[in-house]
Amino acid sequence: MENEALLNAQATVLAAQAIGAGIALVAGIGPGFGEGYIVSQAIETVGRQPEARSFATSTMFIGCAITETPAIYSLLVALILLFANPFLGLLGS
Repeated sequence: MENEALLNAQATVLAAQAIGAGIALVAGIGPGFGEGYIVSQAIETVGRQPEARSFATSTMFIGCAITETPAIYSLLVALILLFANPFLGLLGS
């Protein structure tokens, strides 16, 4: 009976980890839209003022790097939840 309860608890934890990883990866949608908007505005700026190309390009790259950071963190959290299984060790104690 105790073995069955532990097996059910492990299955529940693994299911919750998979759901949490999926939710964490949803956070990658926002940076995708943000980077698209940044690039479109930079292209529009260069189209209106070609002499501001170097400034717009450097600002665009900095903005894209800052925008990509939450997506990388969410990917890291999802990978930790899926492969490191930090909560399974708590079930044995």
